[in-house]
Amino acid sequence: MIGNRFPPAERPLLIKGARPVGFDKAFDQPVDILIGMDGRIADIGGTIAAGEDARALDAKGAWLSPGWTDIHVHVWYGGTDISLKPAQCGAAHGVTTMVDAGSAGEANFHGLREYIIEPAKENIYAFLNLGSIGLVACNRVSELIDMRSIDIDRTIATVEKNRDVIVGLKVRASHVITGGWDLTPVKLGKKLGRILKLPIMVHVGEPPPLYDDVLGVLTEGDIVTHCFNGKAGGSILEDEDLYRLAEQAAARGIVLDVGHGGASFSFDVAKAALERGLPPKTISTDLHNRSLDGAVWDMATTMSKLLSLGMKMEDVVTASTTAPRHAIGLDADRLLERGKPAEFTLFDVVDADVTVKDSQGATSTLHRTFEPRHAILGAEPVVAHRYMPPAREAGEPHACPHCGWVS
Repeated sequence: MIGNRFPPAERPLLIKGARPVGFDKAFDQPVDILIGMDGRIADIGGTIAAGEDARALDAKGAWLSPGWTDIHVHVWYGGTDISLKPAQCGAAHGVTTMVDAGSAGEANFHGLREYIIEPAKENIYAFLNLGSIGLVACNRVSELIDMRSIDIDRTIATVEKNRDVIVGLKVRASHVITGGWDLTPVKLGKKLGRILKLPIMVHVGEPPPLYDDVLGVLTEGDIVTHCFNGKAGGSILEDEDLYRLAEQAAARGIVLDVGHGGASFSFDVAKAALERGLPPKTISTDLHNRSLDGAVWDMATTMSKLLSLGMKMEDVVTASTTAPRHAIGLDADRLLERGKPAEFTLFDVVDADVTVKDSQGATSTLHRTFEPRHAILGAEPVVAHRYMPPAREAGEPHACPHCGWVS
C-alpha cells in the first residue's frame, strides 16, 4: 500500500479508552476515536456513542501513538537474498509504515513496486539503491564495484516515474561493498540527491570511506544509518574527533538513524552517546533474514533497547513515529484530528525480564518492553505482538531459509 489508500471497510471502527502519546496535541485522559469506513477519523472525544454497525475495540487504557514507522527494512522478498516478507516486520508487530532501504536499484525497482509494495497491507516506501542491481546477492555481489555499477540516467528516470514511492537514495559506504572506491559513491549519491531534491541515506561501517568523511559530504535532511555501530574504525565511541563531528552533523540537521541490523548496533556506543546528550533522531531495525532471529527481532524490541539505555518513553515513541515520517517527507502533524487517515499503533509498556543482545553479541536484560497490541490501518485493527525468535541450540549456525546455505 502507498499513502494510506485503505480498501473500503465493511463497518466503522470505534476505539475506546486509548491514551494518546506522541502527537502534537497533549491529552490528559483516555479518548474514544471513531474511524469511518473510508479509514479516516470521524470523531474524537471522551466518550463516543457509536451506532450498532460500528465495530468496538476496547483499548483497555493502552497507549495510542502515530503508527510505528520503520525507515530501514529489507522487504524485496524473492528479489534479494536477504529480504523478508512485509508481513514479517509489519502490522503483525505494530509497524504500519516501512521503508525498504536500498534492496532495489533502478534495474529491478519495478518488481519491488509491483509485487511487494502495492499488494502490501502496510504502507511501504523505498530508498532507491545507487547501484543498479541493488542487494540481489547482498555482500556477495557488490552493487557498487565501480562506475559500471551505476546508471545515472536510468536512476533519475526511475525516481521521476516513482515519486509517490521513492523517498530518497541509498548508498552503502564501507569497504566490504566498495573496496577501494572510497568516498566517490557517496559524492555521486549526494549529487543525484541534489538533482532530484531527495535525501540520501548512507550506510556507515567498515572504512574506507571514513565515517568522518561521509559526514562532511552530507547536508540537512540526509540520513546516516547505523549511527551507533561498534565497528573498528567506524565507531563514535572510540574516536573523540568523530564524536564531535557526529554532534555537529546532528546540530545541522543530519538525521542519525539507529539501523540496528545484524552487525551495526552497539549497546556501549548508544549508551555513551545518550549519556553525552546525543540521541538518535530515528529508530529503525534494519530487519532482514540474517537479523530477524539474531540480534534484532522486531521494532518493539529495538525500541525497548533504546528505552533501557536511557531514552524517555515519549522520546522513543517520537523517534519511531513522527520523526521518521518527517525524515521521508510524510505528513507528521496533527495526525489525531477529524478527517485524517487513521494510522496508529496501540501498545503497552510492561514490566518484563527479556535477555537480548546487540550486534556485537553483548547481552543485556530488558526490564520494560514495548508490547504492541494492535496496528490500526484505517478501520481495520490488526492484532499485534512482539516477535520472539524460535529457540535454537547454542552455536547453531544460521541457515538461509530459501536455499539452506549455512553461514
